[in-house]
Amino acid sequence: MARDVKENVYEKLAKKYGMSIEQAKANTQNMVQMAKDTGLDYRMDTLIQTNTFDAHRLAMYAKKHGLMKEMTERILHAYFTESKHIGDYETLTDLAAEVGLDRDEVKEMLVSGEMAEEVRADEREAQQVGVTGVPYYLINKKYALTGAQPTELFVQALQQVIAEDEGTA
Repeated sequence: MARDVKENVYEKLAKKYGMSIEQAKANTQNMVQMAKDTGLDYRMDTLIQTNTFDAHRLAMYAKKHGLMKEMTERILHAYFTESKHIGDYETLTDLAAEVGLDRDEVKEMLVSGEMAEEVRADEREAQQVGVTGVPYYLINKKYALTGAQPTELFVQALQQVIAEDEGTA
């Protein structure tokens, strides 16, 4: 995807999957409702679509500094709730500073292309295990759950994995 996308999320989904704008809106409502049920406020109407490669590089950079969870959470909140442009270097630098990373070092990292190979390695691994979209959850490198799913499905999957592991232990 390009860094600066002119289409909104509904137009992009409609084009990608050959559906109407209304169908695209309806399809996102399940995800929005599930987010709301867990206390998240997803604002799909104002979401700014962009290429997220640099946001992934920033998350990898934050991992080196023990702040990957905080950085990832901040990026996701900025994207889904605050409708920030997470493909923009200035936005990413501001978000990084908010979680405690050095602003100047982050700017250097983004401009340099650092962490690109680490992100590409993650992409290759995802391709090898069959990831075709997000969210995608891989349990024990064996069981996959795809898409936004209710908590009960995760509980069932984990119970099944535990039962199988106990049977082979």
